[in-house]
Amino acid sequence: MAGAPPVVAEVVRSGFVEARHRGSVLALNADGSVAFALGDVTTPIFPRSANKPMQAVGMLRAGLDVDGELLALVSASHSGERFHVDGVRRILAAVGLDESALRCPPSLPLDEAAAHEVIKAGGSPSRVAMNCSGKHAGMLAACVRAGWPTDTYCDPTHPLQVLIRQTVEELAGEKVSHTGVDGCGAPLFALSLTGLARAFRALALAPAGSPEARVVAAIRAHPTWTSGTRRDEAALIRSVPGLFGKSGAEATYAVALADGRAVAVKIEDGGQRVRPVVMAAALRRLGVSSPAIDEQVTTPVRGGGRVVGTIRATILDDLPAAGDGVATRD
Repeated sequence: MAGAPPVVAEVVRSGFVEARHRGSVLALNADGSVAFALGDVTTPIFPRSANKPMQAVGMLRAGLDVDGELLALVSASHSGERFHVDGVRRILAAVGLDESALRCPPSLPLDEAAAHEVIKAGGSPSRVAMNCSGKHAGMLAACVRAGWPTDTYCDPTHPLQVLIRQTVEELAGEKVSHTGVDGCGAPLFALSLTGLARAFRALALAPAGSPEARVVAAIRAHPTWTSGTRRDEAALIRSVPGLFGKSGAEATYAVALADGRAVAVKIEDGGQRVRPVVMAAALRRLGVSSPAIDEQVTTPVRGGGRVVGTIRATILDDLPAAGDGVATRD
């Protein structure tokens, strides 16, 4: 596997390594210099929902008028819990729309308990329960505020999507290399892992009152609205003062702290089970500690109803100290 990213996590069962996950990680110091880098951090990737905080900034620049938990929901890959669904409806109702205007596909809630509740009540997949419905509601509300068409808001040439792309490029400090279609149907903009980390750092350091600062404040204050009550991202944000973050499909993840330190992660095979483990290890490498980091840096492996192993990050094993600000590992 010439050129393959390094192994960043392994699954150990009964003392035997049964699986390995490769990936790339970039961590930035508070001054923006590279603290350490593993794998390929310059080739573009699709950050998937890790782009959502930047997309939310673009919506605010277009005139979206929400804050607090509803702005966190606009930035969300929510679990479809009842308060998420009610929040999406509130965003739409404020601009005279309902869920029929959403262009995301129908889905059951991500949260297992919430999905069971829908099924027990005789419900079925719906657009408003889809994990990206908060983003779509925000896009629709922004279009109404700006006087733009709402029926074509997912078209990459729509004025809102052009503005969002410009916002993403500005925050990342690089041009979008490719535009795709995300799982929810909205445009998806490719960035390098370096650009993703830079963007989150820029968000964290934005001046008070700016659209960027409003998004960050909303996510920090309402992490369960950006993910869910039982999600690892919410636990991490609650546990580390000043941290905000957003995960995405195919095991992408980015976080930043109030002082400008930032981390971006991409697991090559899309293995979500190691995403929080690798992020926790990267934050520990940066000198960040918290109960959630201690809990997430390993994940139990079970057999026969008991713990028989662990999913562990390998990036702390022999990563050299950053001499000139950069450390790499083959």
